[in-house]
Amino acid sequence: MKLFTLLQVQPDIEVGEEVITETTNALITNEMSLLDMAMKGGWIMIVLALLSIVCFYIFFERLVVLRKAGKDDPLFMERIRDYVHNGDIKSAINFCRMTNTPSARMIEKGISRMGRSASDIQTAIENTGNLEVAQLEKGLPIMVTIASGAPMIGFLGTVTGMVQAFWEMSNAGNNIDITLLSGGIYEAMITTVGGLIVGIAAMFAYNYLVGKVDNIVNKMEAKTLSFMDIINQ
Repeated sequence: MKLFTLLQVQPDIEVGEEVITETTNALITNEMSLLDMAMKGGWIMIVLALLSIVCFYIFFERLVVLRKAGKDDPLFMERIRDYVHNGDIKSAINFCRMTNTPSARMIEKGISRMGRSASDIQTAIENTGNLEVAQLEKGLPIMVTIASGAPMIGFLGTVTGMVQAFWEMSNAGNNIDITLLSGGIYEAMITTVGGLIVGIAAMFAYNYLVGKVDNIVNKMEAKTLSFMDIINQ
């Protein structure tokens, strides 16, 4: 009797293991990777991918430029003061060119205008500073446009996807399947998720770069004031 019981239970165990295995395989099959999710979004996801590539390129390119522009020599203005007081204008200009930063180029322009009135010198420095700031901010308007436009593009993909889903349901007639609607909805929502991800990343990157530019501009203004003090002395 015990042997018969064991033989009777053993097939049930094997059947249970097969059911668990099939269920596990089904769950694994139903999992969606990020690549699969992106592919479900359609052509809108291609547009968002291109925008993200442009955004990251601008971010890393500007980051390199701003780090180079933000290098600060604490003895820069001391050496400029010594050159100016000694009347060695040529050495002061060469030193600015060797430093090759936005602040140094501003001071170089001011040194080249020495002999004129203080207002003319300050105007020349300010004009050069405006040009330097414009160069530092190059590409940032594109980033802020991506930050604000990517979520809207993603929402556009959601709306068009929903329209497509309901159009397919209307053509299905009486053979409406809930999976038809649910599949169209989740595919449409993917574009909104993609647009939000690109927009949020672009906004954080833009604000970080703006902070770096503001820091450099503050250094430029401080050096301008120091140079004008040297001229007034």
